[in-house]
Amino acid sequence: MSKNIYVGNLSWSTSDADLKNMFTPYGNVTSAHVIEDRETGRSRGFGFVEMDDAGATKAISELNGADIEGRTLKVNEAQPRENRPAGRPRY
Repeated sequence: MSKNIYVGNLSWSTSDADLKNMFTPYGNVTSAHVIEDRETGRSRGFGFVEMDDAGATKAISELNGADIEGRTLKVNEAQPRENRPAGRPRY
């Protein structure tokens, strides 16, 4: 079984590989992805990591509040995305 982890307050220069390397010491990382802005392609400052349950629990407890590249990380179990009402159309 695996857990999906939310990682917030990332440095703008953090890549998918950097995110994966940050979590690898805690267990088997299935995927790591930094979310990018659709229009500019720049990091939005957060990402998601999927990894095994035991490693995820340890990573969350040790990395939440950790100072990485001068930023204090927010790390917790990801919550399912809420259904949002359709907004205004983007043109």
